[in-house]
Amino acid sequence: MSENSGPASQPNASPPNVTPPNVTPPDSAASTVRREAHLATYSRDSIYQVLDAGYLAHVGIIAADGRPTVIPTLFGREGEVLYLHGSVASRLVRTLAGGADCSVEVTLVDGLVLARSAFLHSMNYRSVVIFGRARRVEDSEQLHALKVISDHLLPGRWEESRQPSETELRQTCVLALSMEEASAKIRTGGPTEEEPEDIALPIWAGELPFETTWGSPIPAADLADGVVESAAVQAGLRRR
Repeated sequence: MSENSGPASQPNASPPNVTPPNVTPPDSAASTVRREAHLATYSRDSIYQVLDAGYLAHVGIIAADGRPTVIPTLFGREGEVLYLHGSVASRLVRTLAGGADCSVEVTLVDGLVLARSAFLHSMNYRSVVIFGRARRVEDSEQLHALKVISDHLLPGRWEESRQPSETELRQTCVLALSMEEASAKIRTGGPTEEEPEDIALPIWAGELPFETTWGSPIPAADLADGVVESAAVQAGLRRR
């Protein structure tokens, strides 16, 4: 398995029209996919590709009041570590910094799958689920982790931005989660399992693909005259 050193963030490009091979699942029961297991893969390359194409993670926790809670947050990946962005006052940070278990999920939707039968409609998607316990990063690792998250969103943006002040760093928390327990599910292609009598119906069936791309930049209302789009923004636009 390839161990990529870091992400290459880009808009959510559509995957090749193939279903990934089912790589042997891990020993962990939590990470083993049971529902539609033929769509599952445990290869690091597949998991990294989904994470590196995503922008928003959903983190599931059991909060202090006992209620299950899902919180969206920014993230970035470096090797086998997923960095999660948060505020020191947030439930997410208070819960996970105390050593609680969590699950993290990232999904990319690639299109609708339209069958002749309403029951068999589906979606083409790529998703990753990670289980584990996060740790709070401290000192110099915090600044490094913030750079990883920033450059995941837009490569090169960290270097051209004002660096965080001491006050901002005190208000910000980054959590690190090891990806030891992780799995991906990937669905591609058109509708399946339709009955022969349905296939004969005069109803259109197939795929309705869509993808996320960057649009044209919109300058801030208070942007000073003469300030042009930065190198990171221009590089991002060239990847559209």
